[in-house]
Amino acid sequence: MPEVIIVGAGLAGINCALYLQGRGLDVQLVEAADRVGGRVRTDSVEGFQLDRGFQVLQTSYREAQKTLDFSALQLRHFEAGAVVRVDGRFHSLADPRRAPSKIMSTLFAPVGTLRDKLRVLELVSRLVTEHTGNLLNAPERTTLQALHDSSFSPLIIERFFRPFLGGIFLEEELETSSRKFEFVMRTFALGRAALPAHGMEEIPKQIASKLPANSIMVNARVRRLTGNTVELENGTVMRARAVVIATDVSSAAVLLGLPERRPWNGTACLYYAAEKPPMEEPVLVLNGEGPGSPINNLCVLSNVAPEYAPPGASLISVTLHANATRNVLLDTDLRMQLRQWFGSQTREWRELGRYVIPRALPSQKVSDGGLQVEPPQVRPGVYAAGDYMDSGSINGALRSGRKAAEAVLEDLKAS
Repeated sequence: MPEVIIVGAGLAGINCALYLQGRGLDVQLVEAADRVGGRVRTDSVEGFQLDRGFQVLQTSYREAQKTLDFSALQLRHFEAGAVVRVDGRFHSLADPRRAPSKIMSTLFAPVGTLRDKLRVLELVSRLVTEHTGNLLNAPERTTLQALHDSSFSPLIIERFFRPFLGGIFLEEELETSSRKFEFVMRTFALGRAALPAHGMEEIPKQIASKLPANSIMVNARVRRLTGNTVELENGTVMRARAVVIATDVSSAAVLLGLPERRPWNGTACLYYAAEKPPMEEPVLVLNGEGPGSPINNLCVLSNVAPEYAPPGASLISVTLHANATRNVLLDTDLRMQLRQWFGSQTREWRELGRYVIPRALPSQKVSDGGLQVEPPQVRPGVYAAGDYMDSGSINGALRSGRKAAEAVLEDLKAS
């Protein structure tokens, strides 16, 4: 009989298992899907690597630094900054600390006033000196209110912050907690956005590779949880001294017999193969022209990580505005916008895959509970872990898993 059963082998679950195994406990992971990773998965299609939704790893994530071997992941880095599409043209924005050669283009980019750009530097300078724990417990308001309170102009909010943060929060009203906003801005300021050379799924695979093979049971869906007893749909019954529910927020609510803690934000991402890239920079392209068109952001992933595409080919990801996924004219509108941006070459782009993901990220809008770092114990012997209990990020999932493991260890030691 295992000492601890962990239900769910996403990032929170496998990090919890890794921590407990390292302290000498016998752990059994139970996963309903066919492999570990949860929402961090990559599909191989014709030699292209398609992540299930556009995702990146921030190198400044403290939990990732503790858990992952960045060198083994062969991280490929985005350029620090972005390209913003405004008034029919592309404009470069860069962090002047890292790209001094782009100071002038950044200053004159029509995405905000000079005062706005100085305020961004002031904001970043403040956040990089702040402890993450303080940010996650700061007074809470919506991101939009925080931007207004910091005297950012409507111009930079609409042309930069809304597409940039909307693509991270997966909601464009900017109703997400200001705690999350400040956490995100701090991580971008302190580190770099990166991709593992062979896809985002390399992250959970690396963690799982450190666990005994027989400690992970896949294709094993849990039917019910009764006390410290877990019953699988195939009839198998397992009991342990402690059970950690490390599923997504909806599945956790069902298994724990509790109301669902928060709703979901969804996303849609399309991938295209092209013979040549439409641009050369390893950078994220933001749509600063408003949500009336389908695209929120675009990236030539093979410019960042050449391994994402076979030799002689390019891989382009396009992430849509939330409201665009409901548009019956999506394909026509999207192709039209791509032609406006990059011309006739887009006629030759071949769609490789599309991912419509209604359950992509647990909402951390203030109206949905905001960002609350929650204690892992649900009741004696039963614990919960997941990104919905922390910062709603890779870092939050990993940290939640570690904190659940620490709570289990403390309680088992006391019992």
